[in-house]
Amino acid sequence: MSAFDELVGVMARLRRKDGCPWDREQSHESLKPYIIEETYEVLDAIDRKDDDELREELGDVLLQIVFHAQIAAEQSRFTMDDVAAAIVEKLKRRHPHVFGNVEVEDSREVLRNWEEIKKEEGKDSVLDGVPDGLPALLKAQRVQEKVRRVGFDWESIGGTFDKVREEIGELEKAVKDGDQAGIEDEFGDILFSLVNVARFLDINAEESLRQTTKKFSHRFRYIENRIEEKGERPIEEYSLEELDALWNEAKSY
Repeated sequence: MSAFDELVGVMARLRRKDGCPWDREQSHESLKPYIIEETYEVLDAIDRKDDDELREELGDVLLQIVFHAQIAAEQSRFTMDDVAAAIVEKLKRRHPHVFGNVEVEDSREVLRNWEEIKKEEGKDSVLDGVPDGLPALLKAQRVQEKVRRVGFDWESIGGTFDKVREEIGELEKAVKDGDQAGIEDEFGDILFSLVNVARFLDINAEESLRQTTKKFSHRFRYIENRIEEKGERPIEEYSLEELDALWNEAKSY
């Protein structure tokens, strides 16, 4: 028995009447937070370049997939084998340049062919398949990537910078006019335009913001630790100038 077969067997055992009460109580809906959480833990392991942790976290994601498949199998809907067979068939169908006789010049042509194949599969829009539940920045980037494949895109990065400046001007006007609905709308337009810039620079906007937030958090914790070391007064009593001086100190670490 392979390790994967054993994993499937262990999951089935946990779901039996004499198995684990917690595992038996779970459903597709109750497990939704876990697959999201485990995916982000994989990202953290990748960031830390920790192979041992990455191996463990990938196992946790795999467990979630097997868990969902087991629940479906108990309801005679589909099995883990069906899940694997479906993705194998899809990969072969959408890679005719590997498993067929189609020739491509580069990855862009691969993506264009991918979208054409999806249309043949009955997809009504090139935007089909972009999940509603994606984080906002990631969803914006996926939508932009999708429409780019059919030629709806800026000709150069210069156009994206011009659009950012235009949207900032519109936000400033909305703020000046006290237009609250307009402020929210224009702020979203700025974020969407910045994602366009990121895409042209081959940057993942979601990951970039995640790393910046992590950097900010690290520096702010440094400020908290320094204030605690001094033991003079709580952070709330420090002036902005004092905190800014500690911030500049944190930037050197």
